[in-house]
Order: sequence, then structure tokens, then C-alpha cells
Amino acid sequence: MRAIGVVMALVLGGCTGTGPVLSPHLPADSPGTAVELRDTPFFAQTDYQCGPAALAMLLQAAGSRVTPTDLVPAVYLPGRQGSLQLELIAATRRHGRLPYVIEPLISVLLEELRAGRPVLVLLNLGLRSHPVWHYAVAVGYLPDTDEIILRSGTTRRKLMAAARFMKTWEHAGAWGLLVLRPGELPARVDPGAYIRAAADLESVGQFRAAHQTYVTATARWPDNATAWLGLGNTRYQMGNPGEAEQAFRQALRADPGYLAAYNNLAMLLAERGCYPAALDALDHALEVSQPGAALRGTLAETRQEVLQRQRNPGNQVDPACNNSGEQP
Repeated sequence: MRAIGVVMALVLGGCTGTGPVLSPHLPADSPGTAVELRDTPFFAQTDYQCGPAALAMLLQAAGSRVTPTDLVPAVYLPGRQGSLQLELIAATRRHGRLPYVIEPLISVLLEELRAGRPVLVLLNLGLRSHPVWHYAVAVGYLPDTDEIILRSGTTRRKLMAAARFMKTWEHAGAWGLLVLRPGELPARVDPGAYIRAAADLESVGQFRAAHQTYVTATARWPDNATAWLGLGNTRYQMGNPGEAEQAFRQALRADPGYLAAYNNLAMLLAERGCYPAALDALDHALEVSQPGAALRGTLAETRQEVLQRQRNPGNQVDPACNNSGEQP
């Protein structure tokens, strides 16, 4: 990934186009309406540390009390004199917020600003052959003057011509990051990307934040089996096995061939002492799975674990289990 260098005052050549940049990407019903998120916090970016400062602005805007100083040990790499995107994303998760990388389109960036969300952007203030990387925070736009409003460097309200912004942004890969509260949806959302972001929160132990995000995902996409699986996993981690079982079964209603949901459901049933029901779920999964399916081995291992539990004299079948059984 790219390192972020010192902010340098380089003069860039103008774009060849002469027409407005912003207007074609704004809604037809309000093409001339300016947007500025004035309440977005500001931290001056000094000593190469534009990454910690920019991320702190978004984290505070999303309700966290973190400061740039808090973030420096986690995201600033002295050897590179800057920060990498992966470190910024990981730090966002560690603070219980959802990092969401937007599509690399100016229309998407403007849509998020209209929805009230500042966007952390990576800019190349140099040339493609000699890049000078810099993080800033887009907080608005002015259609009448065709300008983007940034929190950048030591300037709280920096106006940049939209043509120059587009050039510097595109030369940095048009990378933009939202910092969302758990359960918050971006203005333009891809279901797969959003659910993967929730799973990444889950993977670092942010179970409550991930749970809130999965709740939103299952409400928005009720037929998405992966969202239901994630909801079941976080419910289990939060000590709600009954609700976790319901979520796993909902995942299987959405996708009757979802092997991961069968596996997790069987493990949960076995913990309850519902061994026949757990084995039924695993046998059904093995029956419907393809011979080369990646999870067949995992299902077989889980089945052996359930049998061992069942044979242990200290582990009794729970009479409360409904072994006549709800079909998974």
C-alpha cells in the first residue's frame, strides 16, 4: 500500500476540460445547492501526520472522542513518514466504528456529502511519476464556483477547484473512506461490501458493533443468508444462544444450501445437548453439499465432535430439545 508523505505546495497543471465538474453529478432537482458540513471537527495536520488527524476528524464526527495523538501509535509509520489505508481502516474498527470504502466515483462522494457524511480522501499532490500523498477530509462542495471544501493540512476550510480535486484524487486511486456508526448505512451501499465490513468488525472482537450492523443488514436485505449468519454469530458471542439459533435457521430459510449455517447451527444445538437434532442438521448438510465443497471437511469434523459429546456419560440429551425437529 502507499505511504503518505509530507504535504507540499506543488502547483498542478489544470485539466483540459473547460466545463463545470460538479454540476453533471448533482441531482437534477437541486443542481445549484451548496453543501457544507460545518460541524465536522478539525485538527491541524503537521509533521507528516495527516493520516491520524484526518481519521480523528471522522471518528469524532461519528461520536468517538479519539484524538490524533491517540491514533499516532496505531496508524503512523515513522519509517514511511505517513500512514497506510489499511492502518486507518483497522484503527477505525478498533474504535468500534464501521469503515466503509466508497466507490471511486465523484458522484458517490457528493452523494455522501449530501447525506451529511464527511469523506476521508487520499490525494496525490505531486505527479504520477513523483507522487506526494496526502490525506484530507471532504466536508462540502460549492456548485456555483465548482469547488470542493476540505479540511486539509493546517487549513480548516480549504477551497479546491473541483477540476484540481478530481485530478489529485484520481491520481491517488479515487480512494475515499466513510466512518460510520454501527448500524448506519451509507447513502449508496453495496450489500456485499457492507456485510464484509460487519464481518471484519466481528473478526476483531467488536461484537456489539458488528451485531448492530448485522441487524441493519438483515432489515435492509432480509434474504441475505450471510447477514443472518453474522447476526447469529454475534448473538451467540453476546450470550443469546436462543436468538442465535433463530438467526441461523433464518439463514437457512434464505439459502437452504448454506453449509456454514448448518455447521454453526449444529454446534449450537450440541452445546444445548440436542445431539440428535445437531446430527440431523449435519447429515442433511453433507447430503445436499457437493462432493468437492470446501466445508465438507469441516462438517465431518463437527459431526465427529458431536458424536464424542453424545457418547460422554457426563453429557446428557436435553429433554427440552425438539428432536422431532424443525427442519433446518
